[in-house]
Amino acid sequence: MSKAKTPARPEIEMLAVERLVPYAKNAKKHDDRQVAAIAGSIREFGFTNPVLIDGQDGIIAGHGRVLGARKAGLAEVPCIRLAHLTDAQRRAYILADNRLAETGGGWDAAMLAAEVESIDWEELESFGLDDMDLGEMMGQFDAQEADAPELKDGDRAPFRQATFTLHDEQWEEVEAALAKAKKDGGGESAVNENSNGNALAWICRAFNGGRNG
Repeated sequence: MSKAKTPARPEIEMLAVERLVPYAKNAKKHDDRQVAAIAGSIREFGFTNPVLIDGQDGIIAGHGRVLGARKAGLAEVPCIRLAHLTDAQRRAYILADNRLAETGGGWDAAMLAAEVESIDWEELESFGLDDMDLGEMMGQFDAQEADAPELKDGDRAPFRQATFTLHDEQWEEVEAALAKAKKDGGGESAVNENSNGNALAWICRAFNGGRNG
């Protein structure tokens, strides 16, 4: 089985967004929220990751970035042409690129928390992450770091655990509210280590007319 020769040094070309052709059988989908986030990242940081294309300007990797660039109003984007790939290689690369982005390690909880806390988010007008995204990132390790204390005989007093059933749309609102409360300092308490519980109590206190702070 012969293999195509790989160029030693690929060159970056600036091509018009409208010139690029999406792969019709691309199995990876991009919803409106993701595209908006990509566009926000492009506006804030610039277009930092070239689109990979084939010899006929067909997109191999970067469908989401092209959609984000179009939404951000970019007329052209940097591209790297992989004209040396065979048809089989091109198809396999498209699948592999999408899949590899979803696999691998998770977050270092302590490092992530330190980074989130150290960034002045108000300096960033549009950065591709909203409060819900930050809440999802923080929520990945919140339960592990802040479980209610395990007491003998299953007794958790003076703590209470509650279970709620929410529709996906309702959860998005709740998750966003928790993230905002944590951002404003509502995730900390002297009597509870669970930041989600603290944030919920903080929100309820405000709703009931109490003072937060």
